[in-house]
Amino acid sequence: MRALVETRVLCPSETALALELVSATDLLRLKTLARLQARGLPPEVAWDDLLQEALTRVLTGARRKPAAVAMVAFIAGIMRSLRSEYWHRARARSAAEGARAAPAAQAPQAPVEAPDPERALAAAQALAAIGKLFEEDAVVLGIILGLAEGLAAEEIRLAMGLTRTDYDSARRRLRRRLLQEGLTCGAT
Repeated sequence: MRALVETRVLCPSETALALELVSATDLLRLKTLARLQARGLPPEVAWDDLLQEALTRVLTGARRKPAAVAMVAFIAGIMRSLRSEYWHRARARSAAEGARAAPAAQAPQAPVEAPDPERALAAAQALAAIGKLFEEDAVVLGIILGLAEGLAAEEIRLAMGLTRTDYDSARRRLRRRLLQEGLTCGAT
């Protein structure tokens, strides 16, 4: 290892292999996951940059792996986080550019009208019916409340202390029950 380091500069993936943080097979898996995570990102964000940045964060200690988590899953989570960070920065940048571009030219927003009493009553009845359907399932009710607040799946999972499997199972229970009751929207 020492001779390898002294003769040339190693990239993070080579360092992770040399330190035996990941195996060659794990690195292939991570490359595949990085390619999937990089889909939809602009060309300046390449899949190998995503992987190398994730590995760099592990190697520098910026991200510490919990004992119960496999290294591949941990690094895959870091790549998901990096993808999310990129999109948050891109949205903030585009919002700032839009605000700077034409603040005076923007038309004033029409005030949002309150729903008429009939619609408000129908919405309250629908919410009460959904609450009654799931009164025995606190997990599904928690997910519904989280979604109503605009939280992302990961935020709901963390807030409720659910595993990904538990969250997905509860979402399937929710979907099946709504379909059984005929409470679906008209979207196909």
